[in-house]
Amino acid sequence: MRIRLDLAYDGTDFSGWARQPGLRTVEETLALALATVLRGDPPRLTVGGRTDAGVHARGSVCHLDVDEAAWTRLPGRSDRPPGQALVTRLRGVLPDDVVVRDATEVDAGFDARFSALRRRYSYRLLDRPELADPLRRRDTVVVRRELDESAMDSAARSLVGLRDFAAFCRPREGATTVRTLLDYTWSRGEDGVLVGTVVADAFCHSMVRALVGGVVPVGEDRRPVSWPAEVLEAGVRDPAVRVMPAHGLCLEEIVYPGEVSEQLARAQESRTTRAPVRPGDDTSPGS
Repeated sequence: MRIRLDLAYDGTDFSGWARQPGLRTVEETLALALATVLRGDPPRLTVGGRTDAGVHARGSVCHLDVDEAAWTRLPGRSDRPPGQALVTRLRGVLPDDVVVRDATEVDAGFDARFSALRRRYSYRLLDRPELADPLRRRDTVVVRRELDESAMDSAARSLVGLRDFAAFCRPREGATTVRTLLDYTWSRGEDGVLVGTVVADAFCHSMVRALVGGVVPVGEDRRPVSWPAEVLEAGVRDPAVRVMPAHGLCLEEIVYPGEVSEQLARAQESRTTRAPVRPGDDTSPGS
C-alpha cells in the first residue's frame, strides 16, 4: 500500500533531508520512527522536496510503501482509521523538531516527487536588527544594510517564466537547469521582516537561496533592478550572487493534482521531460 505523509520540521539541527552516514537527517529520523511503529525495517521514503542542512519545512510531503497487514493492525483495539493511528503513534516516537500532520492512503501511481505540480518556498530577511525577534532567530536572516523591498520585488518578477536557471544553480552532471519559475515576489510585513515567496514547478540545487542572493544587492542599491535578469541571461554563475544562509528558507507547500489520473500523468510527464538526475540532485532547492 502506498501512503502519503504530510510533515513539517525545524531544520536547524538536521543535516538536511537526505540520509548521510554519521549525520542526523530528517529522512533517517522519520524512517527509524516508522520502523518502530510499523514493526519492520526502515522504509524507503520519497520526498517532494529535499532540503539542505538548516532549511525548514512547513508543508513537506513524502510517500512510502507499507505492507497491508502492518497498515491494518495500526489501530490496535481502537476504532481509529489506520492513518490517524499512525500519526498518533509517530507523535510518541518522533523528536520535537519533526511533526507528521497526516497519513493517507493514495494510489500506487502517486509519486511525492514526480506527481508534484509546484513547490512554494518562503525566505525571511530582516534589515532592522533592533526589531529582531529572538523567538524567530532560527528562521530569519538578519542583514546589515537597509533593503528596498520594492526594488527587490521588481527585480524578482523579471525572472519569472520558463528559463534556464544555470546562473542560479549549482551544476550537476547530467541534470537540466531549465525550470518554470511561476512566481517570485517580495513584501515587508508589519513586523519589519521582508518575506520572499518563490514558486516553481521544480528547483535545481541551491536555486532558491541563489535567487534570493541575486536580488539582495538590488535591495541594497548596489546593483540596478535589471541586474538579476542580466545574470540569468548570461547563463553562468556570477560570484557577485551570494547563496544566502539556509535558515531563512522554508518549504511552505507542495501542490499535487486532485485526480488520480492527473497525478499519474504528471508523474509520467516529469520523468520524461527531466534529464537524468544524479543522487543528491532533485526537485528541491537543496537550498
